[in-house]
Amino acid sequence: MSRAAFVLAAAAMVGAAAAAQGPGGQGGGRGRGGVPVGAGGECPPGTTLVRVGQCQTPEWPAPSIVDYRPKSTLVVDEHRVPRAKFPVVDIHSHTGPTPATIDRLIGEMDALNIRVLNNLSGGYGAELKQKVDFSRGTKHADRFMVFANGLNGFRDVEPGYGRKAAAQLEADVKNGAIGFKIFKQTGMDTLKKDGTRLKINDPELSPIWETAARLNIPVIIHTGEPQEFFNQPDMHNERWLELALFGDRRQYLNKGVTFDLLNAERDDLFKTHPKTRFIAAHFGWHANNLGRAGRLLAEHPNVVIELAAILYDLGRQPRTAHDFFVKYQDRILFGKDTYAPSEFPYYWRVLETPDEYFDYYRDYHAFWNLYGMGLPDAVLQKVYYQNALKIAPGLPQTGWNR
Repeated sequence: MSRAAFVLAAAAMVGAAAAAQGPGGQGGGRGRGGVPVGAGGECPPGTTLVRVGQCQTPEWPAPSIVDYRPKSTLVVDEHRVPRAKFPVVDIHSHTGPTPATIDRLIGEMDALNIRVLNNLSGGYGAELKQKVDFSRGTKHADRFMVFANGLNGFRDVEPGYGRKAAAQLEADVKNGAIGFKIFKQTGMDTLKKDGTRLKINDPELSPIWETAARLNIPVIIHTGEPQEFFNQPDMHNERWLELALFGDRRQYLNKGVTFDLLNAERDDLFKTHPKTRFIAAHFGWHANNLGRAGRLLAEHPNVVIELAAILYDLGRQPRTAHDFFVKYQDRILFGKDTYAPSEFPYYWRVLETPDEYFDYYRDYHAFWNLYGMGLPDAVLQKVYYQNALKIAPGLPQTGWNR
């Protein structure tokens, strides 16, 4: 349903409920009356719970989901954190320097205390070599790293592809790549040459994982999308607005491909290649279920996770997230995904402070506010850079605050 259609439908439901209740939308009496809770335990569309078992329609037209932006009156201590407490490796970025941007990037990174920006969109072959050669030719060679990407984007995989892709990866590592990145399309909707879906655990790809293990480089893998992207965008879907905004995120239209199926194939890959170090991007999309994230780590010693684009889940369960980070402090890396200097301080604040109920930076990701986790310094240092140095030996190993 389009947003315009949704708004019209919602307005019609509100109008119908108001008409059924009489003038003022309150069952004919101001401040009283209403309609009972429905058989399913929910208020009818266009109404909200006002008393036990009783629902009511607002007197005024309800604002749309995109227009309602209440300002909190809560007064609490604030500890804004413009600069990370310790130097940071952003293991999950898609930004790299160019002659036109490098000075600006260095200035922004220094202000934020980002020591290394790792570009996961390194490409392969000549494209990757050009990016590496440019960085190495500047005085900031140790600030920008790249991961290689799959030969031909994993398109048209057929017998023999795995050996060719592994050989390409080996050449890319010789040319300066420090890891390998698998994008979300691989395993989800990329097709093999025979027209079938390419599963991430397809045996044809095994030479790639074996080569990564032999070369001692990590593989960062983005499998699937957030769980709610695979569910219908009804009024119970907490990602409704995001699905209404971005058509390419509507994975519920990808028939036969489910969240659990993709994760089962991913976990089989982890199990089948225990000598390969894998980084599960975006917490494996389990930040909303830290028990499942913990099981992932417990069952697969060769896997670590990184926290790009899941801050909204950590910040709504700060005590549980704090305990998770303490327990798995050696298995979590920092990542951001979208490079936006104004957004990094939200990460620092959630990770470093005990602040309560502060805004998140994108309403379409979350309709809730954030709370700080207040992590100990020793855990922060591991998450910010120490774990990354162990997982990706190609990162600069000197010059850190140890």
